Amino acid sequence: MKEYYFKDKIYYRTNDFKPDRLTLVFAHGVSGSSSAWWPYEKIFENKYNVLTYDIRGHGNSKKYLNYSDYETKKFAEDLHELITYLNISKFILISNSFAALIALEYIKLWRETVLANIFTSPEIYLNENFLAKILRPILKIFTWFLSFLPFNPKPRGHVDYKKYIGSTDWDIDRNLADLKNTTARVHFYTLRQSLRPTQEYFLEKINVPTLIIHGEKDSMVPLKNAITLSRKIKNSELRSIPNIDHNTAHNAVKEMSEIIESFIERNKKNFQNTINLLQ
Repeated sequence: MKEYYFKDKIYYRTNDFKPDRLTLVFAHGVSGSSSAWWPYEKIFENKYNVLTYDIRGHGNSKKYLNYSDYETKKFAEDLHELITYLNISKFILISNSFAALIALEYIKLWRETVLANIFTSPEIYLNENFLAKILRPILKIFTWFLSFLPFNPKPRGHVDYKKYIGSTDWDIDRNLADLKNTTARVHFYTLRQSLRPTQEYFLEKINVPTLIIHGEKDSMVPLKNAITLSRKIKNSELRSIPNIDHNTAHNAVKEMSEIIESFIERNKKNFQNTINLLQ
């Protein structure tokens, strides 16, 4: 895998792309970075074209000053810019946690470029529960306060999640490492997007194979949310992982990678036929 910067604002990594291979694009969640996908890069880089990147404000990508800079649509626009720059015409989009919202926004705007969706621990429907109604005004006040604090735009790199294998959803050390790396401003600006009261997903318009992977012990996004998501998307399948919480990407690498590869290989012929039609 090689490291690059796009327009000095998006940090990303790729292997050497080959025209006869499918392309996997990995997007990470709040306060994480592309380092969450390091184990998957090693597993998949000799089988597929692989692109991982840091979403805005995270990892080595550019940090932005204002809350409005972290609207979900702007995350999706970043991804589209990067995909266009790399001349990727069709790809499989793998999104973890908050990145599921980025993926859904991207699909609304550019779904013709997506061969398949893979959602892992998707952070969806959080805006509809009772706790969200309580947290929304609190986060609004808190992020208003954060806007007056000094702003340091310098990227802070990547957290090595090998140090936190087996950590729980509420592990203090891992969460502090994430918060320090991302900064409170970026973390809470991004988190607020998950709780916006009105979010349109247009799930009925998703017409490509979709895989949803969720930990059965997820204490941040209940499994029932993933079940609802699966029921609303045509041609979707849900795979739950026992004894795993929200940290599927870190704590279930073997299970996740096997489920992902099985899904891709089962659909590979259809993916290839779709690509051939464009050529």
